Amino acid sequence: MNIAKNLENSAFHFPKKIALMDGKAALSYRQMDIESSKIAAALQKMGVTPGEHVALCSPNSNSWLCFYFGTLKAGAVAVTLPYAMTKSELTPVLKDCRPRIVFTDDKKITDLEKTAGIKTIISESGDTSYDTLILNETGEFTAIDREPDDTAAILYTGGTTGVPKGVELTHRNIMASAMNVSRCERSDENDRALCFLPLNHVFAQHHIMNATIFSAGGLVIQSSFNMDALLKSIKEFSVTKLYAVPTVYIRLLSLPDLKERLGTVRYCFSAAASMAKEVVKEWKIKTGLDIFEAYGMTESASMVTFNHYHQHVVGSVGTAAPDIEIQIQDEDGKVLGNNTPGEICISGPNIMKGYLNRKKDTKAAFRGRWFRSGDVGYLDNHGYLYIVDRIKELIITGGENVSPREVEEVLYTRHEIEECAVIGLPDREYGERIVAYIIPRPGQEIDPISLKAYLKTQLSPFKVPKEFISVAELPKSSTGKLLKRELKRQVAENKEDEK
Repeated sequence: MNIAKNLENSAFHFPKKIALMDGKAALSYRQMDIESSKIAAALQKMGVTPGEHVALCSPNSNSWLCFYFGTLKAGAVAVTLPYAMTKSELTPVLKDCRPRIVFTDDKKITDLEKTAGIKTIISESGDTSYDTLILNETGEFTAIDREPDDTAAILYTGGTTGVPKGVELTHRNIMASAMNVSRCERSDENDRALCFLPLNHVFAQHHIMNATIFSAGGLVIQSSFNMDALLKSIKEFSVTKLYAVPTVYIRLLSLPDLKERLGTVRYCFSAAASMAKEVVKEWKIKTGLDIFEAYGMTESASMVTFNHYHQHVVGSVGTAAPDIEIQIQDEDGKVLGNNTPGEICISGPNIMKGYLNRKKDTKAAFRGRWFRSGDVGYLDNHGYLYIVDRIKELIITGGENVSPREVEEVLYTRHEIEECAVIGLPDREYGERIVAYIIPRPGQEIDPISLKAYLKTQLSPFKVPKEFISVAELPKSSTGKLLKRELKRQVAENKEDEK
């Protein structure tokens, strides 16, 4: 098995179909396969052997994808690193995965060559450029067979504290994910998917990229999010599948001619963070389209659950995808009944092999065959999963457990609120006090007294925030995921500065 064979299959069946569009050039499946084969042949000549780590640290582009599949064709492991990482963040990660070859155009990598043991840097320009690498290769290279449980890709988990962990995803893991996404989203060769989220991230890499290549659809690649570029690409490339994050959908809702601007889009998916129900309902009213959500993480190669075309349940992340099992367990591993919150535990062919060089962390992440997600949720009587919150994000105030998400859902019913984040801050009396940070809609103001009075009609008194603070922005990851730990850190730093 080698997931690069998905590219070869699509190139065989649909050689002339456009596979990649990045604004600069378009590649057919045949052209993409040839270019990836040239990369594989060149890497092999450089001494790359099956199982060896080859890193990618570059913005989204056609070249990124060809290098990724060329690495896999050669039987190597693609280590995909965030381009936005600083030099200090990259140093421990590169020492952990020890790639001999890196594809990048970032000077900070060059500075780390000796430190991290890098021997060759391949860039868009320079002495060893992407173009010179493939110049003399023929493009005839068949993907090297690997065992299903051999590692195919390593993705580093995000986080605001500590060194990220390298998640080892196997060929079996990624294939299971690609098949499930394609099946559940009813993807085919006529689809064109927009991808502006970073390809080093599990959602863009597996849910969007690998699933689209598997189904022989077209990928419209953008290096980052830009509203004008997004709308232009939808029209220019007849995009049928829009993948975005809640912040983008909220911004799109402000467009007066939204339905017309979406044009050929048939399918909308939101990733990174749970979407407020009110936003989903407003989107449906204005566009006639559902916003689909699923549940997944880096360790599950993306999809665990999927919310269906039929009986789409707003507020739920759907039911288990094919071949995937979900249990809700208490802290002792006891299976809980329906509608009872507990830790979401997962078993299936999509679950990671483990964390690179971290046997203790890998062991702690599993209870038997069940992967412990660290998320709190419950299953209803029909098998639909509802996310309550991260275990570590639950607020304990006055001895009561409060889910920030529950409070946020109520806040989103207010017209003056564009985005919000509810966190717990240290409090001498309550242990933690609930604080809501709010981005107002343009032209609106936040009235804490009015908000507090409203929330008291919707929530138990102990769940109502003690403070409502207006802010211009909230800290987010490169994929648009709200970083509550970073928000807490910023609040703590500001208080230290005030002393």
